[in-house]
Amino acid sequence: MSAIRLRAARFALNAAAAFSLGFILLPLFFVTWLAFFRQEIPSFPPEGYSLQWFAAAAANKSFVDGFILSLQVGIAATLIGLLLGVPASLALVRHRIPLGPGVNTFLLLPLVMPGIVLGTATYVFQIEVEITTSVPVMGSLVGLIAAHTLVVIPWVVRLVTASLAGFDRSIEEAAQNLGAGPVTTFWRVTLPSIRPGIVAAALFGFVTSFGNLEMSLFLVGPGRTTLPIAILQYLEWKIDPTVAAASLIQIVLIGVSMIVTDRYVKLSRVV
Repeated sequence: MSAIRLRAARFALNAAAAFSLGFILLPLFFVTWLAFFRQEIPSFPPEGYSLQWFAAAAANKSFVDGFILSLQVGIAATLIGLLLGVPASLALVRHRIPLGPGVNTFLLLPLVMPGIVLGTATYVFQIEVEITTSVPVMGSLVGLIAAHTLVVIPWVVRLVTASLAGFDRSIEEAAQNLGAGPVTTFWRVTLPSIRPGIVAAALFGFVTSFGNLEMSLFLVGPGRTTLPIAILQYLEWKIDPTVAAASLIQIVLIGVSMIVTDRYVKLSRVV
């Protein structure tokens, strides 16, 4: 009887997992399917299939300009986030800093805070900075990068901290006993050991910045449009598979980058 209950429980668990996975992947399936519809106004069943919408997405200047700006902001925010987040993770794990758990929670807040709230707060902060210092921060590229860095830092702190928590410090001690200085030990021993966490943090931080909509809506200046905003503006006037094609291109690029990254750095070690 117990064996029957065990099999039933296992079947129920697998069924629940399959249902959850299917529920998560269902929108991805429909976006992929819609990108190949031939008709301009989506309807079911489709009248046929075509690749014309991928060409339309690539020829849309707003999409191309938005992609370039999102790429620039994402790369810059990721690099700055790594420069700030890796030392912060080292300090939290290796040193007894005052209010360490509180500082760690504070650094992770952008992950749990609603994007609209974070965007509003950043918008007000940049306006106050501009009024106080007369520095044109609001609507500038620097201000947008600084705001996106806020959503990258939590990923860096979380994943690098996880890598450091599982790191055997006796390896560092052995290197120092053999004559390596602190800097040499960090570059030759610590950094290669936590590289999966750093790469994973860079990847997830970049994806978060690249797809950010809420903060960007508040902070983009005249003549600047990120790709998520360009897609939103396009949907205000037209509803055709061009948006699905643009979204599928993003999904494929992100998926390929994750596969290639995992080929050289095992993301499963920290994710």
